[in-house]
Amino acid sequence: MDTTPSPRKPRVIVVGVDGSEESIAALRLAGSLVPLAGDAIKALTVWQYPIGFGTFAPITWNPDELAETALDDALSAAFGDEPPCPVARRVLQGPTAQVLIEESRKATMIVVGSRGHGGFVGLLLGSVSSAVAERSSCPVLIAHGALRSSDSEAAAPQPASATA
Repeated sequence: MDTTPSPRKPRVIVVGVDGSEESIAALRLAGSLVPLAGDAIKALTVWQYPIGFGTFAPITWNPDELAETALDDALSAAFGDEPPCPVARRVLQGPTAQVLIEESRKATMIVVGSRGHGGFVGLLLGSVSSAVAERSSCPVLIAHGALRSSDSEAAAPQPASATA
């Protein structure tokens, strides 16, 4: 019987990023969880053609480029120039909830914002976060925006500390 330990699979925290304040809070929260739950973050932006476009989109509209820019801006807003761990960036086309659910099969955890750039801004829990929480293959953490230290001031989540 072989008693050599098998190499540990990297623990990846997948974060759904759409550029909203909630998704930036999700990135920060995932960064604070890395010492406890992950080795790396996979920041994932998903886009799809709006229903009204059909097969005709404006010639100057480049959704991949816009998604890349939104992802870069969100990562910069969340971490500045120094992320807390390695961060893989991905932009994919498809239905957002379904893509995140598929990514959950390879993830240790998924972190999403409570709502983002969807059409029903007043909902407390967005349709994507709700679907992912219901159908994910791994634990899901839903970030509800920045933590508030007072009514007029938002504070970023503080990094978690791990003790041995």
